[in-house]
Amino acid sequence: MYFVCRWREDNPFGKRVVTLPEATVLDWFRCGWEQDDPCLWIEGELGGNVYGLESIFEEVRKRRLPPPESVDELRELLTEHLWVEGDDDFIRLGEHALRVRTDDDEVDLAYYFVDDEAVAASPDRLAFLLHDTWPMPATAGVSEAVFTHSVPVRTVRLAPPGPDSVFSVRLCWQSPDAYRNLDLIGAVHFPGLSLPDLAAHLGVDGPGAHGWPHDVRLLRALVAPGENDVGWALERYAQLPGYAPSPASLDRMPTHEAVHREMLDLLRARRPTESLIQVDEHITQVARYIDGFFGFDQWFLFDNRWAAAHPDLARSLLHYAAHWDPYGT
Repeated sequence: MYFVCRWREDNPFGKRVVTLPEATVLDWFRCGWEQDDPCLWIEGELGGNVYGLESIFEEVRKRRLPPPESVDELRELLTEHLWVEGDDDFIRLGEHALRVRTDDDEVDLAYYFVDDEAVAASPDRLAFLLHDTWPMPATAGVSEAVFTHSVPVRTVRLAPPGPDSVFSVRLCWQSPDAYRNLDLIGAVHFPGLSLPDLAAHLGVDGPGAHGWPHDVRLLRALVAPGENDVGWALERYAQLPGYAPSPASLDRMPTHEAVHREMLDLLRARRPTESLIQVDEHITQVARYIDGFFGFDQWFLFDNRWAAAHPDLARSLLHYAAHWDPYGT
């Protein structure tokens, strides 16, 4: 079984993944009923603190509650005694997986217990959630490789229809679209392009560019005029200090050249040296270091050729950017 904490983790992916010996979620929680020091036990079992999780075991000791005998009993106990910021729907327990959402007064966080049967049944939902080795693999399929998915995405058309397509997934602590870090509104899709073609199509001027999603306007600002390799743009992103510019600051600039000059001014500030970047032909991936409190945010650009070679990783990453719950819709 696996435990995952999606939080301010000291990990390029911003999550902690732990393998557990117990076979089921119910088994793990029943072990917790026997612990005299729940906080210490959780930290030892799960590789560190998990915000609010100890509350269920504290209530167990206070109320002398008997251990649950079934998933249904565990669900009732969690709903009544597990502390979360939010409503009851933020505690979701099925036969093979528990998904919990809360916040620590600074950022949203979610944690998950997923058994092996769930992993085998839904790799298209769980592969990226469980992936914690930087970077992701870079092998890619052939030209016109077919990749299909059913995750909602935001489409920006920069080229005529064609067999290729590019996806942009940025995971950040305060999405300019939603101002939350778990309420992300999905990837951006560029149909008709492969990743090596994207940069040349971003440096356009005109009213259409101001209507693009923030991540696309940010990427456009990072691309230098005349540049043909989007990898350089994400190299610059990896060096941006603190938080990226707001949508308002990007909208003030009348031309691509002007907005890129503003970006270069930001790059003259203190640059993080802990950021990680991997540039390959069909996937570029960045873990941008913010500071010791927030850790990293992430940006992935990949095309259908990479996605066709890694369909479960690609589909689960698209879903990760659209919903905090891997089983949510």
